[in-house]
Amino acid sequence: MVGHRAAYRLTLDRVRDGSDITRAEGAMLYEVVDACDGWATRQRFQLTLTDRDGTEVETASDYSTYETKDGRSIRFSLTQTSQGAVSQRVAGEAEVTPEGGRVRYTAPEAKEVPLPPGTLLPMLHTIRTLAASRAGQRLLVVPLFDGTSPDGAQDTTSVLQAWQTPQANERFPALAPLGSARMRIAFFDHSPAGGSPGGASAPDYEVGLRYYENGVADELKMEFGEFSVNGRMQELAVLPNPC
Repeated sequence: MVGHRAAYRLTLDRVRDGSDITRAEGAMLYEVVDACDGWATRQRFQLTLTDRDGTEVETASDYSTYETKDGRSIRFSLTQTSQGAVSQRVAGEAEVTPEGGRVRYTAPEAKEVPLPPGTLLPMLHTIRTLAASRAGQRLLVVPLFDGTSPDGAQDTTSVLQAWQTPQANERFPALAPLGSARMRIAFFDHSPAGGSPGGASAPDYEVGLRYYENGVADELKMEFGEFSVNGRMQELAVLPNPC
């Protein structure tokens, strides 16, 4: 995994039949910094939706985490806004243990939520999915806690495509020597012990990515139910390793 800053352009991919949305455009900025004993990440997201009447609604989010490299603890903060007004705030810290662990929220309210056994934090989840694809595995089903939900961990199902060997890359030469994997990750409400992740329900959210072996994703597709958005990396700066 490498520290980097990446900028993405967001454009409308498709809308569900009957949807009122006619246009979606925006930007996402993502930064991950190697802090030697942990990973500091920040993601800023802005999207403007236009309906059939021409009305525009702007949504934005600012999400940051600090995850220790042993995958045992995370601090997180998420602020979401709509038309400039705060619509949700989630913040706190979590600790992962062999038994599961606990989340201690400070927002939207002070509370503690248990984590199920086997929970992964986001950076470790990325590392595990890349390793699984490289090993020829096609499915990874685990609980994931990333600090974006006020209700604890979510169940995730990652469908992994075959590992790709290095390919020429004129736009981003730094990625040319690296292998990559395409994957699709579906997020569900956590099911009780013994239940299958997601059950028969549709996922709350899905994202498709192409991850390079250093953790850089150059292509994204975010499924929001009523519509989906493509994210294409426009700029990439690989940060020097301070350790």
